[in-house]
Amino acid sequence: MLPVFRKEINGFFSSSVAYIIMAVFLTAVGLMVWVFPDTSLLEYGYADMGVFFNLAPYVMLFLIPAITMRSIAEEVRTGTIEWLLTKPLSRWQLILAKFVANWLLVVLLLLPTLVYYYSVYQLGNPPGNVDSASVFGSYVGLLLLGGVFVAIGLFASSINENQVVAFVIGVFLCFLLYVGISSVAGLEFWGSFAYPLTWIALDEQYQALGRGLIDSRNVIYLLSVITVFLYLTEWRMTALTR
Repeated sequence: MLPVFRKEINGFFSSSVAYIIMAVFLTAVGLMVWVFPDTSLLEYGYADMGVFFNLAPYVMLFLIPAITMRSIAEEVRTGTIEWLLTKPLSRWQLILAKFVANWLLVVLLLLPTLVYYYSVYQLGNPPGNVDSASVFGSYVGLLLLGGVFVAIGLFASSINENQVVAFVIGVFLCFLLYVGISSVAGLEFWGSFAYPLTWIALDEQYQALGRGLIDSRNVIYLLSVITVFLYLTEWRMTALTR
């Protein structure tokens, strides 16, 4: 498992892909949080990171499938998937190694944004006048949401050996689960079913964690979604290697 993890990490940082994705993410959220007048927190007049936590999932929704699209699709295209599975390595170990490596890259994406928290902390009047509990909960939610997007991306990468197709499928599934469900739940004809439908939407789970109280139900739900998509990836890889 460790050699596959190292191979995945080396594959990221030996090419320009990881650096480009990190630069795009930090530039995009940086401009939206600090520069663009419609979203800049400097225009709000109070110290709050809500803008960042509202916008970051939409940027990650596109960038994470770009990270994961090659993970399995490239192995299938080049035929190395059979070679990997001839090693003393189970399909689950292979999937988990790739999942952890991709999730680690998401963590590295988010680490520099702690500078935003420090800046907001200092901008408070008095300094430190910021809801740190809410910020902590939102970061936990963002990490878990990133894990969900990684698991979805791996599943999308296992569906088709074409990386572009894997990227499109990954973005579509992430968008559907993050935005689509809650949007559909807002339609009037659902009646009493609207609430349970809204609750299973990823954006509802993410926003609940950002309220400053980490509820185990939200954490378990997001971890369950990760597990479901990893199981789907394992099922798909079983079919590919028959």
